[in-house]
Amino acid sequence: MSTAFYTHAECRLHDMGAGHPECPQRLDAITDHLLSTGLDIALQHRDAPQATLDQLERAHTAGYVLQLKDRLEQLAQSGESRALDPDTIACPATWRAALRAAGAAVAATEAVVNGEVANAFCAVRPPGHHATRDETMGFCFFNNVAVGARHALDVLGLQRVAIVDFDVHHGNGTEDIIAGDDRVLMASFFQHPLYPGSGAVPKGTNMVNVPIPPYTRGLDVREIIEAMWMPRLEAFRPQMLFISAGFDAHRDDELGQLGLVEADYEWITRRLKDLADRHCGGRIVSCLEGGYALGALARSVAAHLRVLADL
Repeated sequence: MSTAFYTHAECRLHDMGAGHPECPQRLDAITDHLLSTGLDIALQHRDAPQATLDQLERAHTAGYVLQLKDRLEQLAQSGESRALDPDTIACPATWRAALRAAGAAVAATEAVVNGEVANAFCAVRPPGHHATRDETMGFCFFNNVAVGARHALDVLGLQRVAIVDFDVHHGNGTEDIIAGDDRVLMASFFQHPLYPGSGAVPKGTNMVNVPIPPYTRGLDVREIIEAMWMPRLEAFRPQMLFISAGFDAHRDDELGQLGLVEADYEWITRRLKDLADRHCGGRIVSCLEGGYALGALARSVAAHLRVLADL
């Protein structure tokens, strides 16, 4: 079976303004690199559908979903842009893009669980792992990975799923949503201290939070994963693996100060794929989070995809 690649043109229409690092060109860099390397022909390309309100409300409060819907639909009608928090700006196309990003996670989850594809990568924006149950934050509106994970549990009948987050920033929104939910084990490393300043003290026993200092390099991160993540993940025996795939821990990315390179992302992905092959029937859904140095982002996503696609 193949690796599915979910994206949608509307994800490129979300624009937080000139100079903002979370820009439409991120997706262009990824797709251009896949085309130039020929990797695109090994992937099964699929359009991301829009998430429904019911799907969003499995991870977010109904009040938050409806309030955000009203605010973003007002912007779509007015043609204006507006800051919803100090880092997160909504434009007229944001509502449609956010629905596509979360919808990609749901569709990918269904395709993988139903056996249509072996695994899937969602090249979407806006990202999601800072969005809490009831708050936008850190470029994020809906928590795409959490929406997908809850769909797997609440709709598709899985009993245990794991979420792995290797973004340079702590996935505080995902932790807020799933802390205390014993059906989910979340493992992450993140630079600390760094935005959003959380994660050093986990919110639940189902969290494996590993804060690491600036300038930590890839070989050290690999040792951390072996020592801190893998024993918990192996013991948990997840039926499906979700990845918050942020590539801003790359040494070229100016939003963090970690020292990972493409070979490290390849190693991490291979380690996770081996785990999924043992426990999950290979079932993985990976969703793009951060990564703002365009060249490094594109190369790192390609390294990630080559492992997922067994290339």
